[in-house]
Amino acid sequence: MKEKFVVQSEISIQALQGVSAYERLCEDIRSGALKPGARLTETEIAKRLAISRTPVREAIRRLEADGLVTHLPRTGAVVRKLDYSEIMELYEMRTVLEGTAARLAARAASPVELEELQAINEEMGAATGDSAALVRLNRQFHARLFDAARNRFLLKSMASVETTLLILGPSSMESPERVQEALVEHRALLDALFIRDPVAAETAMRQHMEHAQLTRLRMLRRSEPMG
Repeated sequence: MKEKFVVQSEISIQALQGVSAYERLCEDIRSGALKPGARLTETEIAKRLAISRTPVREAIRRLEADGLVTHLPRTGAVVRKLDYSEIMELYEMRTVLEGTAARLAARAASPVELEELQAINEEMGAATGDSAALVRLNRQFHARLFDAARNRFLLKSMASVETTLLILGPSSMESPERVQEALVEHRALLDALFIRDPVAAETAMRQHMEHAQLTRLRMLRRSEPMG
């Protein structure tokens, strides 16, 4: 019985380590520490995270299932690269989902939720210069908007898009010129939400997403190696 308990405890620890390894690797991809095409070596990751190879292997499998990692012949697991058409399709889908969330939120959001959205945007305005805070607050703003839309299927669809967006690396909120634009665009969206105008809210969000897409394309172009 004692041996069974020990085995179960070891399995539980490995499961927790696997979740931790997955989250760490996701953050490395999001931050750009692991760029598209970067090789994921079990031994190196296990050493860096001070865990065994088994949870690392499980984390890589999960990343592969999420579409963040692929296997190349004679190379092994690497962070997936998105081509231009995939990036455009990804942002097209994001625009549709975010625009729909804004339209639904204009009808369903409670006054408290609208006040919270406004408060988050005001915090963003006060956090200018702190890129980490801006990224975090921007994610909160969009997450709260989806919560206010009251549609679980919309949330699931957006979660899939957000996972793939990790491959693109650092948020466009890390671009100083984009921050001021985003604040203005958020205010336009909030104006539409407060007057309960679903058409204006969706239009404002679609414009917000289109501008974010343009910023992303500029960031990607700048990061491309000179040839």
